[in-house]
Amino acid sequence: MGLAPGAHGANRTGRPFTGDGSGDFMYPVLHELGLATKPKAIARDDGLRLRKLWISSVVRCAPPGDKPKPDEIRNCSRHLTAEIDALSGVRVVVCLGKIAWDGYLAHLVANGVIERRSAYVFAHAAEYTLPNGITLLGSYHPSLRNTNTGRLNRVMFMRVFVKAMEIAGLA
Repeated sequence: MGLAPGAHGANRTGRPFTGDGSGDFMYPVLHELGLATKPKAIARDDGLRLRKLWISSVVRCAPPGDKPKPDEIRNCSRHLTAEIDALSGVRVVVCLGKIAWDGYLAHLVANGVIERRSAYVFAHAAEYTLPNGITLLGSYHPSLRNTNTGRLNRVMFMRVFVKAMEIAGLA
């Protein structure tokens, strides 16, 4: 679960994390783990396919400064709910960044899965089993801001997805 389509990535290419720095960091990791058929995402029709993985976001439009306002998250919530409802067999949700984490928790509260967000504290590699049996994992967002400063590195990111695969029975 990401934040929103990137202005120079998914807004332009039509696929999440495609054609931007976040995707340049993320897709090679997903490919190495067997979750993507190619290590580089260039365009929607580049032949890359995801395996046992779905990428979504809590907001549907690129917000100014990558900081959606609460009303933007609320306005997009029906789209997120419809998308989640259409997915079957979800065992793990990995939220990339605190905004995605908070947006997903807001979805869970609104849909009666959890009572309050405060019981679930965001941190890199945070792990919670939700009342509906889904495991929630946190990761710093793979933005250039995080990867260029070393706040998030390849090993840290890979460990979160290895954990997700283990929980989902894909390892």
